Amino acid sequence: MGYLHKGHLSLVSEAHQHADLVVVSIYVNPGQFSTSEDLSTYPSDFHGDIQKLMSVPGGVDVVFNPYDLYDYGRGRDSKGVATVVSKLFNIVEPDVAIFGKKDYQQWRLICRMVRDLDFSVQIIGSEITREDDGLAMSSRNVYLSPEEWKKALSINRSLSKAKHAAENGQISCKRLQDSIILAIEEAGGNVDYAEIVDQETLEVVEEIKAPVVICVAACFGKTRLIDNMEIST
Repeated sequence: MGYLHKGHLSLVSEAHQHADLVVVSIYVNPGQFSTSEDLSTYPSDFHGDIQKLMSVPGGVDVVFNPYDLYDYGRGRDSKGVATVVSKLFNIVEPDVAIFGKKDYQQWRLICRMVRDLDFSVQIIGSEITREDDGLAMSSRNVYLSPEEWKKALSINRSLSKAKHAAENGQISCKRLQDSIILAIEEAGGNVDYAEIVDQETLEVVEEIKAPVVICVAACFGKTRLIDNMEIST
């Protein structure tokens, strides 16, 4: 959705490993904003984004920047990520598509959509890119004050601690969730959700018996951040 950072640019580098021609879509999707977020204040720097894209070895061949993917008449009420991505796929017709795994649910949703609707595109999930201190890179990080940034580090720390506990025998998801929520709230965050789900189906699990992912969303000040961590025990 624009305001690119190193995490986005890593997707471009990954794309170059799989394709001869690279297309980057930049589209701020209104349907991906929570009720507490203001679409009009989402950070934007299109000229800067272009410069960053061209700084990646190999650059990009096309930047697709549609103004409105919904302005096609009345009765088009579905504005979720699946609708937007299916529109992008139909327009661009890619052979391979790279998605960051920071939004784990989105990545898995797109994998399922491609499978269910028989899109002829290979979906590749790219690992989360983090700041040196562990905070997951996000365009929304620019909203954080220095103090809020420090508090937000509790997300990655609590996820890492929970993963370590799970890898050392803790299989109770409730105990792991409680530890994550407590750590984030003690740091001054407001937890939206902390769920442990099956990596493939995204179904909530009570005990870790197969590969899972811990997905977290939390607010620090007015900034809502998401992060996740896979556990393959």
